[in-house]
Amino acid sequence: MAAEFDVIVVGTGAGGGTLAHTLAASGKRILLLERGTFLTRETENWDPGPVFVDGRYITPDTWYDRDGTPFQPQVHYFVGGATKLYGAALYRLRPEDFGELRHADGISPAWPIDYSDFEPWYTKAEWLYQVHGMHGEDPTEGSWSRQYPWPPVSHASRVQRISDALTAAGYHPFHAPCGILLDEADRPASICIQCATCDGYPCLVHAKADADIIGVRPLLDLPNVTLLVNSEVVRLQTDPAGRTVTGVVVDHGGDGKEDVYTSDIVVLAAGAANTARILLRSASDSHPNGLANGSDQVGRNYMFHISKAVSGFGEEVNDTVFQKTLGLNDFYLAGDGRDWPLGNIQMLGKSNAGAMKGEEPHLTRLVPHWSLEEAARHAVDFWLTTEDLPKPDNRITVDSEGGIHVAYTESNQSEAAGLYEEFRKIANHTGLAKHHVLHKNFYMSMNIPVAACAHQAGTCRFGSDPATSVLDVNCKAHEVDNLYVADTSIFPSIGAVNPALTAMANAIRVGEHIAERLGASAAAWAPAQRTASAAHTASAVRHGP
Repeated sequence: MAAEFDVIVVGTGAGGGTLAHTLAASGKRILLLERGTFLTRETENWDPGPVFVDGRYITPDTWYDRDGTPFQPQVHYFVGGATKLYGAALYRLRPEDFGELRHADGISPAWPIDYSDFEPWYTKAEWLYQVHGMHGEDPTEGSWSRQYPWPPVSHASRVQRISDALTAAGYHPFHAPCGILLDEADRPASICIQCATCDGYPCLVHAKADADIIGVRPLLDLPNVTLLVNSEVVRLQTDPAGRTVTGVVVDHGGDGKEDVYTSDIVVLAAGAANTARILLRSASDSHPNGLANGSDQVGRNYMFHISKAVSGFGEEVNDTVFQKTLGLNDFYLAGDGRDWPLGNIQMLGKSNAGAMKGEEPHLTRLVPHWSLEEAARHAVDFWLTTEDLPKPDNRITVDSEGGIHVAYTESNQSEAAGLYEEFRKIANHTGLAKHHVLHKNFYMSMNIPVAACAHQAGTCRFGSDPATSVLDVNCKAHEVDNLYVADTSIFPSIGAVNPALTAMANAIRVGEHIAERLGASAAAWAPAQRTASAAHTASAVRHGP
């Protein structure tokens, strides 16, 4: 294998997979490096026991908290990255999220570009990832230049009644934007079994619009694209001045044997923790605190959403299959008597007894399985998200062995509590509070801990000032001329909606910039076929030199 490429992309998730897809039509030689491999298609993909109880698809890596206590991070290393198990909820940030927002515990800083500048790439990402939705329903959303490529997934009867009740009570529910490869004209969501297991599961039939199926697999037959799996980037090498990355050091399969690859451009998209880890491990005489870290911002400002999964139990049986069709942003911003923004409410994938057992073992360990099954039949499931704040002391550091340490202190907990109280109020309008199975108003809630690493962001923020940011507006490192970052590391703030679409849109933006820099054109790709092909498998991929 030739060791020289035009662009090396580290990571194949929402950032890396999308950026590679954007660049591929340029004809430039692209090397994709993925530390994992293709996620195996197997019956366990849809089994809550292996997925939620056994953690079958979670990395066995050990990370450490602020006190040095080890924990197993719930991160996933596969082609497609975290999108292989995401819920495919593809929301735009609100326009206000791009500006400075005041919160109970501090300031959410402005982005170096505003929503109107970013909007064209949101549209491109929505069309690439075949999002189902309806612009114009949510009064908090910003302007849009093109309607979603597919109409919203229709509400099941139980969800429609919830939506109608909320509307009658003066709320503004909307159809949630969903990235699923489903045409309801041919196959209604109500009978589409794969969508029942979207949240937190791999998709056995490749019907989820993830970065593997949408971004990477369509590239594998192209002569200018090479994918190496089981290839973990250990560090980056630079010239003596430290201004140019001259080598990407890769450990294939964890055997300690290292190879070095070279390219004109290097893009890190390994996730907020691992991108910071690579830069910190690339310290040298010219970059003693880590590569591109003259500002001391690499690894700092680590954020992840303050999230709560809530199951409400009512008397009415909920036989919904695909439940993720409704969102509510009435409490997203301050106003109507609220001093602070509270966040987003959206529906989750339908709960089941196995998932309840795995997610809340301390609450369910004494509950018979048959009882959990009955409870799940009556459950209606929601996800509550409040914005976390970027705090310098919330950070990723790396020890001498390369181990990741996560120092984190919570913020905006009063806002999260306020959002939960608003949820309890709206439950009064949905039949979840008046009627009940357990002879009381019952909500099983699960606060998402730092070990979940849900929606991690912020460790290499972009901005115009090299003293306070790692990257410039084009996401190029201030201090290194050929190094870019294209994942959620770049976020100055995280907002209160799922970050995947913003990462995808930014990856398209950065990919187009890199193509222009290389004197090429990032030609537009036609949307992928509605039925994702399974013809490309790991056997079609070169696994090493």
